[in-house]
Amino acid sequence: MRTFAYTTARGEPRVGVIYDQRPYDFTRIWQIFKEIRSSPRTPDYHFLQIMIEMENFSQAILTQVIQDVKDFRGLDDLLIQHEIMYDVPIQRPGKILCMARNYKKHAEELHHDIPSKPVFFAKLPSSLLPHEGSIRLPADIGRVDHEVELAVVIGKTAFNIPAGEVMGVIAAYTIANDISARAMQKEAAAKGEPWTLCKGMDTFLPIGPYLIPADAVADPHDLDIELTVNDETKQRSNTKNMIFSITEMISYMSRHITLVPGDIICTGTPEGVGPIQPGDLVQASIEGMGVLRNRVVGE
Repeated sequence: MRTFAYTTARGEPRVGVIYDQRPYDFTRIWQIFKEIRSSPRTPDYHFLQIMIEMENFSQAILTQVIQDVKDFRGLDDLLIQHEIMYDVPIQRPGKILCMARNYKKHAEELHHDIPSKPVFFAKLPSSLLPHEGSIRLPADIGRVDHEVELAVVIGKTAFNIPAGEVMGVIAAYTIANDISARAMQKEAAAKGEPWTLCKGMDTFLPIGPYLIPADAVADPHDLDIELTVNDETKQRSNTKNMIFSITEMISYMSRHITLVPGDIICTGTPEGVGPIQPGDLVQASIEGMGVLRNRVVGE
């Protein structure tokens, strides 16, 4: 089951769902479902996030809603007929935490030590960019790199959570591309300065196109992950190669920081990171989650 945020040809915000390999207007499906249940309500633009914040986002629930409407009156007229204009699936994350050096070969290619405990940093919510959006490179910032990552969306409040309970607080997964101003990052690291600017510029976190319910992913620790630039493969690995598992990293983060529904955790990038230039087409993919596609443009 894949869900997504989009706008109609008239610019109206909507929630969509891929069902039986076809895209449907879940906003209308939900409205009809609530009418069937005698409690009308139309989801707003942030409905995917609202479902997560209400701890009500799962493949089982989505499937039941769709099936009820299908049995009641059918789905044919709810099929999305126009070209889909995607938006980011999580509109207002409280925070975005990103793992650094979580693949051994990536740490080695940057000549960094293998960390003995999870190392992470924050990106800014304003850096989020949807599928098909343009990655903007400001002038004179030097080399900028791509970094494909599996992103985790938190579904329940978690503080100091044991590793064995982490999977129960995850609502969904998606694809992320941690765009990094590498030259600025190296300069900041040499001076002992934070990475906020080199990691947090506008458009520096493409994400999506889909939000995959956690119960639809059999094993997030065994997913092929890949990134191409202009159809040339640059990164290719599997999430089983992460140094710290999702359970380890989230348990560690929650010892010090309360995680809340809607928070995004980026789990680190494999080897093969490299520069992008205006005009490049960057495509990030994770097994079963589609393709996150973005064009690079100059300022």
